[in-house]
Amino acid sequence: MIVYYSKHSREQMISRGISEQEAREAIQSGAKHLQDDKIVAAYRYFAVVYKVVEKDCYFIITIKPR
Repeated sequence: MIVYYSKHSREQMISRGISEQEAREAIQSGAKHLQDDKIVAAYRYFAVVYKVVEKDCYFIITIKPR
């Protein structure tokens, strides 16, 4: 799994104490729903908003509290 992070998502991860591993787990195991052309994966106490770039390649736009 290849994951790219926006600058904003990196900042949100640092401020909320979320690791890269947790973000990957959210993409793999989180409850998903669509938001316009993006996917939102709710996991534990946060949600990851991302796009699928290609097979097994993801771009995380932001990470927000649930």
